[in-house]
Amino acid sequence: MEQQAGSLQLNSEIQVKIATAAFELFCEQGIKGVSMDDIAQHLAMSKKTIYKWYSNKDEVVYAAVKGFLDKMGHDSECCLSNSENAVAQLFNIMQTVRQLFVSIRPAVFHDLRKYHPSAWKLWQDHKCSFMLGSIKQNLRQGIAEGLFRKDLDIEIVARLRMNMVELPFDPHVFPQHEFNLQQVQQETLELYMLGIATLKGHKLINEYKHIKEDE
Repeated sequence: MEQQAGSLQLNSEIQVKIATAAFELFCEQGIKGVSMDDIAQHLAMSKKTIYKWYSNKDEVVYAAVKGFLDKMGHDSECCLSNSENAVAQLFNIMQTVRQLFVSIRPAVFHDLRKYHPSAWKLWQDHKCSFMLGSIKQNLRQGIAEGLFRKDLDIEIVARLRMNMVELPFDPHVFPQHEFNLQQVQQETLELYMLGIATLKGHKLINEYKHIKEDE
């Protein structure tokens, strides 16, 4: 089953439609709580049609996660390429992450890890390749611009930041009924920025914060 899901290619509009709708349901209810019947009902589509494109729920989960990661990667690349400096990149990525993660229940990560190893591996591979590479790129640019400290160990700092992204979804650290996920994401990113910034970087961070607050 894992090999089937791992090699799944989305080459049909119907496949994409099913995967997108399924991801919406997973975000609302968690993956475990959503059945193939629920997906079919949500799409006003017969379950037979879904099984024409996906052999089982594991394949749907894999496709849904892949679609989400592709979108997140595209949006992150836009932030990196269209921002005027490394600090601006982080603020723009903060906004992108806020929009992408606002509707995701923390249970999604638990369900992925426990019940869908191929989709979980996809997420882990994305973190350790695209996400880690983007963080390193941002750090190098910030150092070159004099906004981030020159004494940073890029490899260590990048891996710390990479794992900070996932931490707010850990219910043992941040119980959902006690913490706002968006606020936790924002606080962790601000702490990260202030920890790596030079005095010049701190001044720029404060300028961007005031702009965001005025908006």
